[in-house]
Amino acid sequence: MRETLAAIRPLDADAMAAARALHARLTKPAGSLGTLEELSVRLAGLAGTCPPPLPGPAAVGVFAGDHGVHAQGVTPWPQEVTAQMVANILGGGAVINAFARQVGARVTVVDVGVAGPPADALAEPATDVATGPAAEPAPAGPIGAGPPGDAPELVQARVRAGTRDLAVGPALTRDEVVAAVAVGIDTAHRLVDAGAGLLVTGDMGIANTTPAAALVAAFTGADPLDVTGRGTGIDDGTYERKVAVVRAALARHTPDPGDPVGVLAAVGGLEHAALAGFVLAGAARRVPVLVDGVIAASGALAAAALAPDARGAMVAGHRSAEPGATVALRHLGLTPLLDLGMRLGEGSGAMLAVPVVAAAVRVLHEVATFDSAGVSSK
Repeated sequence: MRETLAAIRPLDADAMAAARALHARLTKPAGSLGTLEELSVRLAGLAGTCPPPLPGPAAVGVFAGDHGVHAQGVTPWPQEVTAQMVANILGGGAVINAFARQVGARVTVVDVGVAGPPADALAEPATDVATGPAAEPAPAGPIGAGPPGDAPELVQARVRAGTRDLAVGPALTRDEVVAAVAVGIDTAHRLVDAGAGLLVTGDMGIANTTPAAALVAAFTGADPLDVTGRGTGIDDGTYERKVAVVRAALARHTPDPGDPVGVLAAVGGLEHAALAGFVLAGAARRVPVLVDGVIAASGALAAAALAPDARGAMVAGHRSAEPGATVALRHLGLTPLLDLGMRLGEGSGAMLAVPVVAAAVRVLHEVATFDSAGVSSK
């Protein structure tokens, strides 16, 4: 982790200035591409060159873990669903698989803290009665990560079998947090070494929106009521209990946002810590990282607390319907590219933004200037 933090640098101001100057010469009104223009400028600053490289191929890291706070009744879903959904992703039958096939992205599932049996023992190809094997590949686009039919990969990197109950004590030890961050760092480095030019954050874990809400409140100072959502669609009674659990945990642990490892240890999850490491490694490698929903955003808050310049690598893929995501993105200074009312997780919303990120950069590569096109600029 120390080596990764030391490698994170600010965005390159000269490259960003060059990108802004190039935008001013392209055959379009100044500022007419809105958020995409500033995104392309930031990506030039991240790469240190203008235009920056096209951000692909894409690879999603889906970090999976379970949570002791499940015992507090914050969700009606049984904890076993985490391992079952990991198996579903490995079998190609989850939403993230469908979206990844659409853009030709590689899917890697990382068991960083599942409480059940090894996920590879459960994996079977998902089958739909009407359409046959769910993992049958769809055609890959030009931003695809190799053959679209590549099977999802499983990485066994379990730090422990789920967290402790944050309602009665710290969820993790500091050593466990550091180990989980290292898992995320190692995963990102391995994906970039294999050719990924765009990292996508994903997660899987029943009850993981409860620690996410606690993390967002701890890092931003927001009230738990304003950052706690309904997750998988809980009823009013469960929601009130969930808010009370988050509020009580923060009062019990009084996490210090100036000590991000301590915050993660007190109220975080193993997938949240791993996602923080994933973001940090992306920033160290100067590769953009698409931030998904509230789980990824809470991990991104931890990453920014560890290394403020890591924000330069973050791209908000979408605005999750979970309220904590909006609070976290605002704190990070990130503008979401999409707003579709989604709250699934898995990396699904961020994956849909992959073509948008690619398009923002492609403008700098392919759109003619007023001079080259013979178009009057004024």
